[in-house]
Amino acid sequence: MNHSDTKQGIGASVKRTEDARLVNGQGTYLADLDIPGTLEAAFIRSPVAHARLGAVKVPSEYSNQVFLAADLDFAHPIVAATDDPQFQSTKQFALAKDKVRFVGEMIAVCIAPTRAQAEDIAQSCELELDELPALWDMDVATAPDALLIHEHWRDNIYLKTDVSVGDLERARKDATVSLSKSLSMGRHGAVPLECRGVLAHRDRRLNELTVYSSTQFPHVLRTCISRAIDLPESQVRVIAPDVGGGFGAKGNFSPEELTIAALAMKLDQPIRWIEDRRENLIASPHAREHRYDVTVHANNDGLILGIEAMIRVDAGAYSVWPWTAAMEAGMVVGILPGPYHVPAYAAKSQSICTNKTPMGPYRGVGRTGACFAMDVMLDAVARELHLDPADVRLLNLIKPEDMPYQSITGKQYDSGDYPEAARKALAAIDIGAIRSRQAAGEKDDRLIGFGMSSYTEQTAHGTAEWVSRGLPVVFGYEPALARLTPDGKLILHVGIQNHGQGLETTLAQVASEELGIAVADVVVRHGDSSVSPYGMGTFGSRSMTMAGGAVSVACGQLADKVKRIGAHLLQTTADAGTLSDGRVHTETASVALNEVAEAATLHPERLPEGEEPGLDISAVYEPKRSTGAFSYATHACVMAVDPGTGEMEILDYVVVHDCGRMVNPMIVEAQVVGGVAQGLGTALYEEILYDENGQPLSSTFLDYMIPGCAEVPDVRMLHMETPSPHTKYGIKGLGEGGAISPPAAVVNALNDALKSLGAEITQTPVTPLRVLEAIESGAVSPL
Repeated sequence: MNHSDTKQGIGASVKRTEDARLVNGQGTYLADLDIPGTLEAAFIRSPVAHARLGAVKVPSEYSNQVFLAADLDFAHPIVAATDDPQFQSTKQFALAKDKVRFVGEMIAVCIAPTRAQAEDIAQSCELELDELPALWDMDVATAPDALLIHEHWRDNIYLKTDVSVGDLERARKDATVSLSKSLSMGRHGAVPLECRGVLAHRDRRLNELTVYSSTQFPHVLRTCISRAIDLPESQVRVIAPDVGGGFGAKGNFSPEELTIAALAMKLDQPIRWIEDRRENLIASPHAREHRYDVTVHANNDGLILGIEAMIRVDAGAYSVWPWTAAMEAGMVVGILPGPYHVPAYAAKSQSICTNKTPMGPYRGVGRTGACFAMDVMLDAVARELHLDPADVRLLNLIKPEDMPYQSITGKQYDSGDYPEAARKALAAIDIGAIRSRQAAGEKDDRLIGFGMSSYTEQTAHGTAEWVSRGLPVVFGYEPALARLTPDGKLILHVGIQNHGQGLETTLAQVASEELGIAVADVVVRHGDSSVSPYGMGTFGSRSMTMAGGAVSVACGQLADKVKRIGAHLLQTTADAGTLSDGRVHTETASVALNEVAEAATLHPERLPEGEEPGLDISAVYEPKRSTGAFSYATHACVMAVDPGTGEMEILDYVVVHDCGRMVNPMIVEAQVVGGVAQGLGTALYEEILYDENGQPLSSTFLDYMIPGCAEVPDVRMLHMETPSPHTKYGIKGLGEGGAISPPAAVVNALNDALKSLGAEITQTPVTPLRVLEAIESGAVSPL
């Protein structure tokens, strides 16, 4: 282990090594690639939500530059289904066949030397469309007389689920209050800074199809492309260059990737497509549109006795691979109880097919909606019983002495002190001062409110957990290869994909912890399916726990070998050496890593008898417990709202977060704050609306607002560290956590502010207009 005074291993706030190239404009993104002879692609996308597709009229001069579904009939459709026999699956072809099912669905691809020329060709083509009624909303799609979006289905519901655990009849009978409400969360996009893109070409020297994609899982994408176009995986290479954010939307096998790969193979020509922002907003996978009907049964103290919920998710027109259209609803059902003790629980869900863009994963996935439903209902129960919401929350949070704890839905919470996080948040935000301020009133007549929200975040899912979800792929492990070069530097080959998480730094810190090597002497290689071992990619708050665990195991084994060789060179026993500062130390002498590496690679005659040459170690890691490690946090928020205009302001925002042992506290804080910004987008700003014709009304940044510097407050962070017993170093994942609680915390603060007016917010995003509508429908006039 590293015992240096200048520690750079686990727990050190090392500056991100990748930032030097990124902030200096030296990153290499997909649009920066320069493959000679590349033609640019533009898609002809459906302008209507639902129609039978007739002829596509292509001007004769462009006949060899426009390609339809029939031109790519050798490519298999994308099918993403669960193993539930009741799941109704879809076939999404590279380009639409016979029918279009959402605005933005691809009908044809046009190629030209420039994107502008390709777009001109697209504009010159004419579509014959026999328009059908648009099933633009969940209620419309599930009406008894609704058309079938996929004609062979029995209805427009991908999957229904029904879970019931515990004695709900007793909960209803014993309850002082049984409170029911309908809640909803708006639909929105992932909006990464860099939109999606893919470039494919045949490498004739290697006889392989090389696909560059702004993807979160290059190895898995290679498998998808190989199977979709019947090409051996040994002849497919996927490379992810620098990726400018993903947030889940780049962790799918998209029809754009399939089309460009298939067309490049067909034409033996480099083809590139770069998504523009309008495409990103209307055609990239959407997220979040949930509706909840929730009933909470509680006693006079606010103690939860039981919960009943109906969850409906608008999953759009196709099931996204590999997560399936049932992902969001399934996750909500499993995690809605959150960090609270719930003795009885019943939940039904529907994943509904509509004429909208398909729904895929986005930071937080179903957790954000589940947390919103649970915590908004907790505050509503407190108001109904004239109790303080903080007291009700503390009463119901799972206690540390109950850890490890199995939730009513079978989740294994490994460690933590949930009430302490809530108490720390209350103290940091000074709840007493807030109540005094509310009592005194504001000089500008604004109303002040306080809200809080607590959640758990399942991370580091193992094999059995993924098997239980019935997905096409089981993401239960992660590999690493650690290679010490002859000059004493370390190269780590990993299967994850860094796209903003700081993984090139934190994985180097793990290596530093095990080998005593400086972070600057560690290179992390990722994003190339032909270079690193087969890995599952970066998503689901998994990379640091899984890849970090694999790096730890590989470097630990490498450290043992280095110490044996070093001890031999120092003419002492193998167990006498320690590693720090890039050297093997004994009590009286030391030898540098480069000397050890030189002996192992260039001078095997210097090795101890029986020691094999080389310093390459591979390892595969999976957590001890397949249900993973649960991070958690409490968010506390103070809001001001003008009852005359509906305008809102965040006055204070506190996060108390526990992700186990922190590898790099500075990166942890940045990840959480970034997540909070996106969570505030869900809470207050971001929404993709559709009209009754299935037309998206939010297709540019003029009508789709994302929070920026002016909208995101200074988030105050407090850290707790409760190590997980199931992972290396006790690490828990954290990438999604910051985005989970803000909608619930913000809405609870607003409802606290507006309660004197009899107004209540039950929908996100909370716009000034929705605030005014809530006030208007309230029992008390603000005047």
